[in-house]
Amino acid sequence: MSLSSVHEVLLAGEARSWALAELSRPGLTAVRHPLGFVCLPLEREGGEGVCLHLWTDSLAHAESTTSQIHCHSWDLVSHVLYGQVRNVHAVVDDAGEEATHRVYEVVSGADGDRISPTSRTVRHTTGLVEVFGPGDTYALAADRFHSSVVPEGGEAATIALGRGRPGSHDLSLGPLAGGPHHVSRQPLDAEERALAIRTITAHLT
Repeated sequence: MSLSSVHEVLLAGEARSWALAELSRPGLTAVRHPLGFVCLPLEREGGEGVCLHLWTDSLAHAESTTSQIHCHSWDLVSHVLYGQVRNVHAVVDDAGEEATHRVYEVVSGADGDRISPTSRTVRHTTGLVEVFGPGDTYALAADRFHSSVVPEGGEAATIALGRGRPGSHDLSLGPLAGGPHHVSRQPLDAEERALAIRTITAHLT
């Protein structure tokens, strides 16, 4: 599986059938992501990755130690399979003594995320709010602060494609006085994983 082949699937309007086929693959794993969704990784190779993201109240959420406002070290293409996803851009400015947040660098590995405070302190305001529904595809360049928001009580799933951009970093806004720490990614157990797969499948069939 390559990003270009998945792009072709999206352009051909075959995202739903493709997702259903991927959900039937043996050995699928799923983890609780600190940004509030369940991630089912499908492909990770080199600087590219393909995942399914699921927002649902049927499964427990991981809690973020920073905030929902973050930026990626990779260019994102996201396709909404069902539900509504709001891509909320954040305008982030260096603020000195008037800062409300600190920028943290997030380095992800097999054992979780290593989160380190940087010297940069900022304020932020809400910028463009984009609203996407079933069948919509949108792109977000690396290094753009944003948050992905699903309406309270809502259900949504997306296909997420990422291509790393050299020299970029995964960043998150967090408390001014926070320290370095490590966050483990909690895998779903077999029953929860089956529920995640059933939840997406039910919305696509």
